[in-house]
Amino acid sequence: MDARVDDKVVLVTGASRGIGEAVASQFLASGARGVVITSRKADNVAAAAARLGESDRILALVARSDSVDDADRAVGAAVETFGACDILVNNAGTNAAPGNLVEVDLGAVDKTWEVNQRGPLVYTQAVWRGWMEKNGGVICNVASVGGMRPSPILGAYNISKAALIFMTRQLAFELAPRIRVNAVAPAVVKTRMSALLWEADESAAAASHPLGRLGEPDDIANAVVFLCSEQASWVTGVVMEVDGGAVHASSIVTAP
Repeated sequence: MDARVDDKVVLVTGASRGIGEAVASQFLASGARGVVITSRKADNVAAAAARLGESDRILALVARSDSVDDADRAVGAAVETFGACDILVNNAGTNAAPGNLVEVDLGAVDKTWEVNQRGPLVYTQAVWRGWMEKNGGVICNVASVGGMRPSPILGAYNISKAALIFMTRQLAFELAPRIRVNAVAPAVVKTRMSALLWEADESAAAASHPLGRLGEPDDIANAVVFLCSEQASWVTGVVMEVDGGAVHASSIVTAP
């Protein structure tokens, strides 16, 4: 099955490396007319654009993931440059507040929730105003299996992703039938942001996934492109676990 997005225009937040860059690359390979990538750092987003190598189909923007003005500007740039903004991928995220909830700095918690929860809503409202209200489209949020179950150290992050999962379903309900809204929920993927979870002992981290390996950014990107393609045209409000089997394996209780 070849998921295609021919002639579509895509906006991917937080796309200067890792999952976001892989998502942008897969959209280009799947026929997108234009892909707008954002990052809060100019050097990082410019380097990503150079690696992607499709200068006529890539627009790199410095834009914060939690800024209303930046979101409006990013959507406007997509429409002005490529003539549309058909697909939004809310990928940008942070884990600024690792630690037990009763001990973490509340300022760091605020930052985590602002980026991971509020940011996707900011960009969703912007793309609604700037294109999708009149033209329809598709939104895909990058959540996490952490939003489905508690785990050590990542409480504030997990709560933010749980909120994003519920927001995905709420928006799918509100925006149907012209706009589809889905999410992917990765487990541990080999990115710089998740290094705390795998770098010290990659073999042990991989062993916690039934498929015996960590995720790669392309694993997530493939799922995102599918959910945004016409091959998923009757799919909305879905959170697709892309996790090497981790969530369901952890729910199995063995007899003593």
